[in-house]
Amino acid sequence: MADTLANPKPETDRRTRILDAAEALFSHKGYDAVSLREIARLADVDVALASYHFGRKRELFDAVFLRRAEVLNRMRLDALDRAEAASAPEPAPVEAVIQAYLRPLLTGDHLAEEGWRNYYALVAYVNNSSDLGGELMSQFFDPMVERFMAALKAALPDARPEALYWGYHCLSGALTLAFAQTGRIDRLSRGLCRSEDLEGAYAHIHAFAVGGFERACGSRS
Repeated sequence: MADTLANPKPETDRRTRILDAAEALFSHKGYDAVSLREIARLADVDVALASYHFGRKRELFDAVFLRRAEVLNRMRLDALDRAEAASAPEPAPVEAVIQAYLRPLLTGDHLAEEGWRNYYALVAYVNNSSDLGGELMSQFFDPMVERFMAALKAALPDARPEALYWGYHCLSGALTLAFAQTGRIDRLSRGLCRSEDLEGAYAHIHAFAVGGFERACGSRS
């Protein structure tokens, strides 16, 4: 992640500038350390305008979280629709389901945009927060996740239900750490791996998750 926060592009409208500034600040500092006044200053607007558009800080935080969540959910559900159509009338295989879940997130031109990198760091922060994680992740992502869980259940009909959910828990943890881009894997691997290489992360997390689901969830016995 960038060490400094750049001002949002001046040509964007003020509402978008507020969202972009809030996203950058929340992703770098967390929720409690950021004020509406600081967000307004970075967005180059009056603090009253931020309050007018979004209300209190928590309402702005939720608006930031929702903005890209809707895009990500649609990308992944569209990918799952294609995977299921390609396999019909049989269920989509585990490999295709996990690919639909991960690939839209970790590959693509959007990864070059600082805003998406900030958002991914914000998701990692929220998913690790005891105060925000359960509420926001459930509100904005659970309906999409439930669709993927149904696809995994169809692909692994003999799986114990609890094994499927623990498998998802492990997948979510790996994805969260990839989103956080802490640089730890860079140091551990002595530069062989780079935390900002999300496309590289995709290949390894995908293979690991597919193997894990098939090994842990392949049978009720």
